[in-house]
Amino acid sequence: MGDAVTAPSSAALLVLADGTLLRGEAFGAVGTAIGEVVFNTGMTGYQEVMTDPSYSGQLVTFTYPELGNTGINASDQEADHPHVRGVIARQTSPVASNWRSEGDLDGWLRSHGVVGIRGVDTRALVRHLREGGAINGAISSDGTSPEALLDQVRAAPAMQGLDLASVVTTSEPYQWDATCSADFDVRPQSLPDRPYRVVAVDYGIKRAILERLVAHGCSVTVLPASASLEQVLSHQPEGVFLSNGPGDPAAVTSGIALARDLLVQPDLPVFGICLGHQILALALGGRRFKLGYGHRGLNHPCGSPGQVEITSQNHGFAIEADSLPADRVAITHHNLNDGTVAALALRDQPVFGVQYHPEASPGPHDADHHFARFVALMAERRARDAR
Repeated sequence: MGDAVTAPSSAALLVLADGTLLRGEAFGAVGTAIGEVVFNTGMTGYQEVMTDPSYSGQLVTFTYPELGNTGINASDQEADHPHVRGVIARQTSPVASNWRSEGDLDGWLRSHGVVGIRGVDTRALVRHLREGGAINGAISSDGTSPEALLDQVRAAPAMQGLDLASVVTTSEPYQWDATCSADFDVRPQSLPDRPYRVVAVDYGIKRAILERLVAHGCSVTVLPASASLEQVLSHQPEGVFLSNGPGDPAAVTSGIALARDLLVQPDLPVFGICLGHQILALALGGRRFKLGYGHRGLNHPCGSPGQVEITSQNHGFAIEADSLPADRVAITHHNLNDGTVAALALRDQPVFGVQYHPEASPGPHDADHHFARFVALMAERRARDAR
């Protein structure tokens, strides 16, 4: 690691747990941030990525070579504030040039206390992560020595075993009835006179998911990650949604217990996305495993027989296919890059989950139909109850 150095105010260090040291230039807040170093391959959507609660506890490397050129605006946030611990970039633009921009990236990160490093070879870093796997690291711009940073990084907990859903979840229930406000959003909407009552359990839910549920005809009550079956059913839901979120799904024991309870409710539609999909799988007796470097980007092909969807993804864990009870669970989609489980459905109940993000934000809209699928299951149940 070399001799200890005191970094000047404009300098920043990136130290990985394996001893790798990269030097760059600071942007955003001054300080030190420790987390799991991962990479995102998307060419757009840096603000949505940074505010996605699923990135809690992580230092995100962006493979797109320049950040900040479209600025920052409140409409593109997936939460009230950034959830990434740090940002790693090849370069950042000093100019924000976009008709929707309300501010600049550097100032926005400073105002939220997010540390960044730019001027590093992100191509080499991504190759290192692909070959060695995601790894804990530290970004520092406050003069902390490389040796001290390495000690801190090696003492930090690994992502396995971390329940981060309990950290990012809402503290109180709330109601959500808004759709996307952008007038250029041309995705389908269906706003019935009697919206479907949905309870969404928040393990780190994105606003775009709530907006798409509403756009497809739902009125959504959001409950904390600790919600019990009794609390869920007290809202008389016609469907239950299990959200995306950060951390290790196996550590979200309250969510797995809730999912088990939901699975014995007769004819209750249940839909899970990302972490919610994994929680469903674990409740069904499945096992999760840590991916080498995860799936994070906007161009991942997932398929069922005769159909391919290009999908937005953000997860570091996946489900072992052979751990799922085949007599009860159908694997409906696979990730076509590596064959991992991309979606599942119960054979005899209106329950399904998808590993990817059909709400996109950012990303392609190929998979938006899964929201319509959820609503169709609720419509079938409503029609049966009316007979």
